[in-house]
Amino acid sequence: MRPKNTLCLWYNGTAEEAANFYARTFPDSKVNAVHLAPSDYPSGKQGDVLTVDFTVLGIPCIGLNGGPIFPHTEAFSFQIATDDQAETDRYWNAIIGNGGQASACGWCKDKWGVSWQISPRVLTDAVTNPDPAIAKRAFAAMMTMTKIDIAAIEAAVAGP
Repeated sequence: MRPKNTLCLWYNGTAEEAANFYARTFPDSKVNAVHLAPSDYPSGKQGDVLTVDFTVLGIPCIGLNGGPIFPHTEAFSFQIATDDQAETDRYWNAIIGNGGQASACGWCKDKWGVSWQISPRVLTDAVTNPDPAIAKRAFAAMMTMTKIDIAAIEAAVAGP
């Protein structure tokens, strides 16, 4: 039975490659089905991969090979909560090491243009701390980072 709500991600012919990468990289992720086009369409031919049903960390997704007309933007991202530096590094390095690119404040983009926020729970807890001084210090530390450094966030929370 299909889920009631599914994220649809638009790809330029690379939905299956992306889905396979996500399935290898993240737990509770898999490629569920690959569907071929029943006839020619604007960006492909009959028999090409048209859609891929996959799951990323338990979230149902469909990759649609719709062509180059709608590229991914930072307006959509997967936010991955991590528990420690090793997990943060593992996901960050997997995305960057597979043709992705680093951005700021824990954001990166995979080689297909999908944005990811690799966000340690320590960071989220710190920047939402009810003590405004702690939240401000943590936020200021985060603003200097590319990949999040948990020890530096913890030092900022501890204060001067």
